[in-house]
Amino acid sequence: MKRLLLIPLLSVFLSCGLFAQSGNPDGVYAVMDSLVLKYVGAIQTESVETKQGECVFLINSVKDSLLRQHLAVSLFKYYKDAPVMGDEAVAIWLYDNVFAPGKVHFRGEFEALDAEMFCNLNRNTLLGMDAPVVLLRKPCIGRKAIPEKGKTSLIWFYDTACSKCKAEAKLLPGLLGREVDFPLTVCAVYAGRDRKAWREFRRTFKVSNPKVKVEHYWDPEISSDYLRLYGVMSTPRMYVVAPEGSIIGRRLELDSLLQLLPTAAELEKLFTKNQ
Repeated sequence: MKRLLLIPLLSVFLSCGLFAQSGNPDGVYAVMDSLVLKYVGAIQTESVETKQGECVFLINSVKDSLLRQHLAVSLFKYYKDAPVMGDEAVAIWLYDNVFAPGKVHFRGEFEALDAEMFCNLNRNTLLGMDAPVVLLRKPCIGRKAIPEKGKTSLIWFYDTACSKCKAEAKLLPGLLGREVDFPLTVCAVYAGRDRKAWREFRRTFKVSNPKVKVEHYWDPEISSDYLRLYGVMSTPRMYVVAPEGSIIGRRLELDSLLQLLPTAAELEKLFTKNQ
């Protein structure tokens, strides 16, 4: 554990508390931010639970209220946009256990509302949680619930008017065609409302890999509540769900999807073996 790093860190916090009273808070905050960034980097490979404990230890160690507020908000924002997939859970834990009970307050109403919205849109899809099941329209007639238990699923929310989605749509079929050697169901969920554009997309989006099955869905009325359940406030959004229904990849980019595929393959083999 990197707890020894806390000794110089806390000594600086103490001096910062005294220095903050001298009228240069921006300089104090800059010093604190630099040290905290080094510390969270040092514990990056630790578990989510360890990171939660370290965060609350740091926050409780700062007695100056303004410095404690700045530290808590900085930690929340760092883990909100976490460089390690799954560490968003630390931000949500901080919100639920530090900010929501009023132990520390955000610096303004807008900041508080933004944090609340982030937590509400992400708390249903943290790593290891059961993926929310949503009932979506199929291209012709009828609806289907996804993800389907017993299958490894890649759920991809996209919009034909989204430039990043267009780029992913060009690269994703090739990646899945080359790299996937296990049964994978791609649930391509169109987040727009242009039926003609959706039809054209379905005609051109093809994956030349017998292991990969592509299924197309949409929900123009948003009756499934997928926007909230999967936090789709912008596109693209990509998740990977293991056969037993748990989320093993979230907020994926193509490069992180590529890194996750071997793990998904192993979980698929294990699930099949145990059936």
